[in-house]
Amino acid sequence: MSADLLIEIGTEELPPKSLKILAYAFLHNVREGLKKAGIENDAYKVFATPRRLAVLLENVPESQPDRDIERKGPNLKAAYDADGKPTKALEGFARSCGASVDQLEQQETDKGVWLVFKANEKGQPLSELIEEIISQSLAKLPIPKRMRWGSSNTEFVRPVHWLVIMHGSNVLDAQVLGVTSSNATRGHRFHAEGDIVLSSTSDYVEALRKGFVIADFEERADVIKQQVEKAAKQIKGVAVIDDDLLAEVTALNEWPIAVAGEFEEEYLSVPAEALIKTMQDNQKYFPVVDDNGKLKNYFITISNIDSKTPEKVKAGNERVVRPRLADAKFFWEQDQRKPLEAFGESLNSVVFQKKLGTIGEKTKRVIALSAEIASSVGANVEHAKRAALLGKCDLSTDMVAEFASLQGVMGKRYALAAGEPDDVATALDEQYMPRGARDDTATTAVGQVLAIADKLDTLVGIFAIGQKPTGEKDPYALRRAALGILRTIIERELDIDLRVIIAQSAKLLSDKVDTDKAESEVFDFMLDRLRAYYSDRGVPIDVFEAVSALRPSRPLDFDKRIKAVSIFRALPEAESLAAANKRVGNILKKSKVSVAGAVNESLFEEAAEKALFSELASLSDSVEPLFNKGDYEAALCKLSSLRKPVDDFFDSVMVMADDEKIKNNRIALLNQMSSLFLRAADLSRLHQK
Repeated sequence: MSADLLIEIGTEELPPKSLKILAYAFLHNVREGLKKAGIENDAYKVFATPRRLAVLLENVPESQPDRDIERKGPNLKAAYDADGKPTKALEGFARSCGASVDQLEQQETDKGVWLVFKANEKGQPLSELIEEIISQSLAKLPIPKRMRWGSSNTEFVRPVHWLVIMHGSNVLDAQVLGVTSSNATRGHRFHAEGDIVLSSTSDYVEALRKGFVIADFEERADVIKQQVEKAAKQIKGVAVIDDDLLAEVTALNEWPIAVAGEFEEEYLSVPAEALIKTMQDNQKYFPVVDDNGKLKNYFITISNIDSKTPEKVKAGNERVVRPRLADAKFFWEQDQRKPLEAFGESLNSVVFQKKLGTIGEKTKRVIALSAEIASSVGANVEHAKRAALLGKCDLSTDMVAEFASLQGVMGKRYALAAGEPDDVATALDEQYMPRGARDDTATTAVGQVLAIADKLDTLVGIFAIGQKPTGEKDPYALRRAALGILRTIIERELDIDLRVIIAQSAKLLSDKVDTDKAESEVFDFMLDRLRAYYSDRGVPIDVFEAVSALRPSRPLDFDKRIKAVSIFRALPEAESLAAANKRVGNILKKSKVSVAGAVNESLFEEAAEKALFSELASLSDSVEPLFNKGDYEAALCKLSSLRKPVDDFFDSVMVMADDEKIKNNRIALLNQMSSLFLRAADLSRLHQK
């Protein structure tokens, strides 16, 4: 018999930022525990509110399935002594099976006759298994610090007050975390007094809804989003709904009610980013903007009670947000009392990394590296140097000290207020781009230069001191930094040589650390990041390997080759030519002959080798200029015409001829062909379909 299994752990208010993680981890652990016990189910639901973690598993059997047991014992010869009496080995095996010797059976195999124990084990009921499964599931939850309460030694993320375990309409008896199971859950802390008794697991969701609790996390998030959008519309605005904030607010409320509030317009003189940050981080409010994205003097909060006097809820929230906005206004005005550049002086005493020096020293390196990179890409060198000088100054401002995530953003704001050139000010924010996988790269030339220089100095420096990423550990976010550099170069089409800028960065660091080994390590690390970059974009691994085999050091050139090989790979001629290149590669590798010599036409004996030579000579004249200007796509498409002469060559020509001169000449011809393809990629790496 199967029925739905409901498990609910009722607690004090759970940590909002980890609520959803805990809920799904609990579900996973319970399902794994049941599966290990031989009880499986497919459909499930997970519930999470501030005061509960719950799972509902559909169609769970009431017991383990019965199973046939077969245990292999000693060989027949070792089972009995010369008198035909059971040996100690046989008697010990029988005891371990809970059986007598007479109950064992003989089993004949190709290796002899063995004694075996066979039985049918009846499955344990779910009611006897569930307590241990739940206890183990809770013990495995990702809780960094557990707490105790009362006089017991029980530990959990928050004190536990009730426990529901039901299988259909039956309560399964268990004691978990010091609480005995029942069919009584609890509703909203203020709107629903007393227990809510469930007659069946199917009652759970609606019974809680009547008790002013929306148990489903996603449903609650949708309700909040709709209410916030509606409230914003009523005040002729658009709500700024950050996904992380929405998830946190959802985890803070069981019965969400949106309330719109207002603050004085004078605070709008402060940069919107700072006001938005304080509303989101400190108050968990949703800011409101107009149709053009300009911040309005309104916010929307979510109350966990359906108040009879919502105006008091509104007034209370307006009262508590004012000091926060006043602080932001004070920081903004206070920070502008001295030039942004002046904040940089204190960075000379702030350590970036013990072996690499202070942030002030890092700034000097980034200034020099920015000048080199700006010069190579045609950006304004003086603006790049100025942006690098001001780049970290906002770290010392009061505003960024309060809101660390506003670094760069406030630098831009202070620079604009001080009259710095637009591209210099914008670069102070863009140096941190892309901030995430979905974030754009820097849009201005100066911003691109600073973003690359700042990240590269960190990369080379940290590699030089031997702290490169290992496994999941990447405390300096070097993987993100490397990918940010590569994305900026490729997506903004910058003609930059990685080896050159890595060497420039290493030279600037050489007075601090030994960077000789770091140069090659950083280059290899960045090539590996390119592998991840193209993998995320659906580029087949063999296409990447065909290009990376040549180790091109210009990411933009690398990208052109990737695109060209991807197109070539789709051509009908690609498979044959890839196979031919692989065959040629093997021949050249095994040959002890120098392949650098010129091809001698007079040594040709077969029409196929003459035809191949003629076609190569003709194609070389047209594709070499294409390769020289980086048009790999056009060049490879032209080279695809070699399919027939190459196939004909291998069909009718014996490369390893007895005549040494003829053999060497044919090898030189194949090397000429291979070298032409290698101008783009090592096509022998392409997988044959």
